[in-house]
Amino acid sequence: MVKHILLMDGPDAKGLIFHVTSVLYKNECNILAQDEYVSPDRQFFMRTEFEAPDELNPEKVLKDLRDNILSNAINLRIIPKKKKDIVVLCTKEHHCLSDLLIRYNFDELDANIIAVVSNYNLLQPLASKFGIPFHFVSHEHKTREEHEEALLRTLEIYKPEFVVLAKYMRILSPEFVSHYPHKIVNIHHSFLPAFIGANPYRQAYERGVKIIGATAHFVNNNLDEGPIIAQNIKEVNHRYTYQDMARDGKEVEKSVLTQALKLVFNDRVFIYGNRTVIL
Repeated sequence: MVKHILLMDGPDAKGLIFHVTSVLYKNECNILAQDEYVSPDRQFFMRTEFEAPDELNPEKVLKDLRDNILSNAINLRIIPKKKKDIVVLCTKEHHCLSDLLIRYNFDELDANIIAVVSNYNLLQPLASKFGIPFHFVSHEHKTREEHEEALLRTLEIYKPEFVVLAKYMRILSPEFVSHYPHKIVNIHHSFLPAFIGANPYRQAYERGVKIIGATAHFVNNNLDEGPIIAQNIKEVNHRYTYQDMARDGKEVEKSVLTQALKLVFNDRVFIYGNRTVIL
């Protein structure tokens, strides 16, 4: 038996769950887990994990589903339940990349890290310790367009299912993002948009903030404004220096990025406008 995931979203209607479960039953599939949600504006979302015989033809199941579900506005996809192939982009900070590599090494990531790409060569020794190919794609003496073209050529070698920005400190253009729509996941501190630019933790310290945190999200044309996948915070107080905040902030970034990636890699995240529905 092979495991698959059926994702379904669109306008709510009577009998949707009945039709899906009936079609799966007729195709000798066994449902392992199912979750659904109807939004206030009557949009229906459902994730169904099922196992099926090796000879199952997913296209036939999709056709049977479309024949039974009258609305053409319903989106249907069947995805094999397997690890995703990803490429990680980084710059100089190692904490997120280190955490991902360790989790990958101990089979805790639900993904295969097939390459690490950076605009600096600083983290090459780290990737090499885990046997991961490392590509140094310098941005120096290049326009943003030239650098992104070189970056895209490198990614094309691996054809990743997702690109993870592990503290990759370059703003990506809409042209670049268009090559991986809803396939780029970013992590950043949650001070945005209050504390922009360099030294955000120093800025936060000077304002006397009482919480620090991190946000993981999909990248769209506005780099840090895409649909949010996961967030978390940590309370701080007047005893914290900005160095303390930065240290603890890195820990939050690591955990939030991992949390978000597990949701994405397990096909639990629906994008609805500029929001997410997570089942």
